[in-house]
Amino acid sequence: MKMLNNFFKKINNPVPVFAQTKMERENQTDDSLSTKPKTTFRDVAGLDEVKEELFEIVDFMKSPQKYQKMGAKIPKGVLFYGPPGTGKTLLASAVAGETNSSFFNVTGSEFVEKYVGVGAKRVRTLFEKARKEAPSIIFIDEIDAVGAKRHLESNNEKDQTLNQLLVEMDGFNKDSNVLIIGATNRLDLLDEALLRPGRFDRHIHIGAPNYHTRFEILKVHTDDKPIDKSVNLELLAKKTHGFNGAHLSNIANEAAIFAVRDDSEYITAEHFDKALERVIAGLESKNSSLVEKEKKIVAYHEAGHALVSDIVGICPIQKISIIPRGQALGYVLQLPDEDRYIYTRDELVGKIKILLAGKASEELIFNHKSTGAKDDLKKVTEIANQMVCEYGMSNLGFMTIDGNDKTFLCDKVQKEANRIVESCYKETLEMLKDNLEDLHSVSKFLFEKETMTHEELKDLIGKEAVN
Repeated sequence: MKMLNNFFKKINNPVPVFAQTKMERENQTDDSLSTKPKTTFRDVAGLDEVKEELFEIVDFMKSPQKYQKMGAKIPKGVLFYGPPGTGKTLLASAVAGETNSSFFNVTGSEFVEKYVGVGAKRVRTLFEKARKEAPSIIFIDEIDAVGAKRHLESNNEKDQTLNQLLVEMDGFNKDSNVLIIGATNRLDLLDEALLRPGRFDRHIHIGAPNYHTRFEILKVHTDDKPIDKSVNLELLAKKTHGFNGAHLSNIANEAAIFAVRDDSEYITAEHFDKALERVIAGLESKNSSLVEKEKKIVAYHEAGHALVSDIVGICPIQKISIIPRGQALGYVLQLPDEDRYIYTRDELVGKIKILLAGKASEELIFNHKSTGAKDDLKKVTEIANQMVCEYGMSNLGFMTIDGNDKTFLCDKVQKEANRIVESCYKETLEMLKDNLEDLHSVSKFLFEKETMTHEELKDLIGKEAVN
C-alpha cells in the first residue's frame, strides 16, 4: 500500500523546472532568416529554356493582378529536379533576385528531429514568417529528406512534418504572394500528395548542361581570371560532355591554382589540361610505390585499353598514363568531340571491349588474372545488365526487366549478360593477338616514359591497327 501511495505522489508531482527548461531548449525552433539576393538570371549561364519558364513565374509575382483578371491561378510551387551540381539553388536565388523577394533558404533535413512535433512546428514558423515578409520565396533544398513517400513503417515525426508541409501549401489563399521552390535529385522518392497540382504546380527538369551551356558557364567562371590566348574555351566545352556547372567551376579554379604553383602571370591551356585531368582522375601520386613487376603489368594493362580503344574508335584518346592517380594505378583519358545521348548496340559492345582490354592484355602477356581490372569489370557488368534489362539488346527480347520481373528472371538475365561479356572478351583477345607487336611497343613506351599522348600513340603504331 505504501509503495502504491508513493507511486501516485510521483505521477502527481509536476515536472521539475530544470527538466522543462532542458526540453524546451532541445525542442526550440530556430527562426529562419531571410535574405534579399542580388543574383539575377544574368548570373545564370545557359539554361535558356528553364529561364524562359521561370520568367513567367517572375511575372506572376511582379504583376499578379493581370493573371487574376483573366482568372488564372498563380502557381504555389515549383519543383526543380535533376542531378546534383546543375544550378538548382542558383536558379532559385535568381528568381528571388528578379522579384526582389525575401528568400528563405532551408534544407529538408532541418525539419527532421528526434522529438515528435518539432519538425511540424518549424514548418509552421517558416510559413508564418514568409507570409509576413511577402512577396517571399521559400526554397527547400533536398526536399526528399522531408517529402519522401509515406509507408506503414514510416517515421511518425517525418509523417507529421510532411503533413504540416502539405497543409501549409494548401493554406495559401489566392492573394498570397509566397512561392515555394523545392529541389531534389530523386523525384521518384517524393510523396504523390506533394507532387500534385495545387502544391507543386510546375515540375522543371534541370539536367547536365549541353555544349552551348558548358561554354557559357566556362565564360562566367573565367571572366575574372587572367586567361592566356592559348586557352580555347570552345574546345574545353567539347571535352567536358557530362560535366555539370559545379565540375566546370572546379576545373576553372584548379587551373588557376596550377598557374599560381607555376608562378605564371596567366592561366594557360596546359593548366586547364592539368585541371581537367585532376578533376577526372584524381590527385597525382608524386612518389609511386609500384615495383618494377607491377609497373610492367600496369603498362600492358593500359596499353591494351589504348590499343583496343583506338581500333574500336568510339571516343578519341587524349592521354595514356601509368602514373597513379587517386585509386587508379593508370588510366586512359578519353574525351568526346561532341555531345552523345544515344548509343547503338555495336557502340555499347565496343565500350565493353575497351573495358575488358586491360584484363585481356594481362592474360595474353602474363597468363594470369589480377585485381587490377576490378573497376573495369564493375562498369562492364553495369553495361551488360543495361543491355539485357533496359535496352532490349539481348536474346530475351525487346522488353525492359525490373522489380519483380528481374527477381523472377534473375538466372536468365545473368546468363544473357554473361554471354554478352564472354563474347566480347573472346573478340578482344583476338584483337590483341592480331596487334601483338603494337601492344609490346605501346607498353614499352609507357614503361619508360609513363605518359603518352594520342599523337605519340599514332606515331608509334605507324599504321591503322587490325580490327
